[in-house]
Amino acid sequence: MCHRWPVNVPDWFEGLSSPLDEKMGTEWIEITPTRAVGRCPVSGNTQPFGLWHGGASCVMAESLASLAAAAEVGPDGVVTGVDINATHLRSVRDGWITGTATAIRIGGTLATYDVSLVADTGEQVCAARITVFLRRARKA
Repeated sequence: MCHRWPVNVPDWFEGLSSPLDEKMGTEWIEITPTRAVGRCPVSGNTQPFGLWHGGASCVMAESLASLAAAAEVGPDGVVTGVDINATHLRSVRDGWITGTATAIRIGGTLATYDVSLVADTGEQVCAARITVFLRRARKA
């Protein structure tokens, strides 16, 4: 499994994985309701011309926002991405992309996150905004 689960990830996330995130080689670094951080190798996630794929940026951005939202609703809640806007700012051929999703607003049924993807050089590769539907677990 490619995921590393450090101490700043909720215990109930242990072993949680997506086949797509596995295929991309994603590593989660931090997951809280207001912030999620992860990284992904450029190698294996490029388009035919050898550049980091814009679709990989969208997958990474939505995964980060969705995991932060999942931390908000807890293990019995459900989250679903409903909107993504991504601007691809520069190309990258190697190294790692690190993404940080930061909550803009977490409401009762929607959460919106600002996601920044940055190359090893420190240059921003993608700026994204993700909105996630929240279904909180019903209280017994």
